[in-house]
Amino acid sequence: MAETSSTVLLKVRGLQVAYGGIQAVKGVDFEVREGELVSLIGSNGAGKTTTMKAITATLGFAGGDIAYLGHSIRGLGAWDLVARGLVMVPEGRGVFARMSITENLQMGAYLRRDKAGIAADIDKMFTLFPRLRERKDQWAGTLSGGEQQMLAMSRALMAQPRLLLLDEPSMGLSPIMVDKIFEVVRDVYAMGVTVLLVEQNASRALAIADRAYVMESGAITMAGTGQAMLHDPKVRAAYLGE
Repeated sequence: MAETSSTVLLKVRGLQVAYGGIQAVKGVDFEVREGELVSLIGSNGAGKTTTMKAITATLGFAGGDIAYLGHSIRGLGAWDLVARGLVMVPEGRGVFARMSITENLQMGAYLRRDKAGIAADIDKMFTLFPRLRERKDQWAGTLSGGEQQMLAMSRALMAQPRLLLLDEPSMGLSPIMVDKIFEVVRDVYAMGVTVLLVEQNASRALAIADRAYVMESGAITMAGTGQAMLHDPKVRAAYLGE
């Protein structure tokens, strides 16, 4: 694991999010420091994706606050946060189905004006994901689930994130593709990108995390280092099937 700095990129305090009167997130507190890979694990319906949407300003929140780079995100749009380096790969990938792989990557760089840098980064993405290079002119909607996940991650990286949020990147993928996706997450982390990973595959998420949080029924119930939580009997019983 990389050395972490003391700079707090993301601080979530007392976060509350409600859907039609139902409290989906109930006073959640956690933070992500620069240089960390932080995993947020929990069962389906625990509130993880709702929390991610609130962090990226794609969903409003009823109480508490979210600070990125020391400033509240209240009043900011998702595009403002992307411009500041906070970028998410959403659950379900969200690729532009009727655009080519290359066009999807160009869309990831829509806020950038450095044409030479964009071209260099597209080539870097093709090096990271050789399968995408082979299919660069193919419509994204014709790709397999795993290939779409590769494309969604590459498109996010084209925005040059300082903090990358990954929401269930391994969902619905074959074991071989899951291995590839987690390999890429490690590579991205090694490149110096800070990562917040939401993942139901708890064992894989904890194995690569500096720190981790457990979310249950809209609340954080446990926190610790990835390795400590990987070997915690309660976590193993609840999420690792032991």
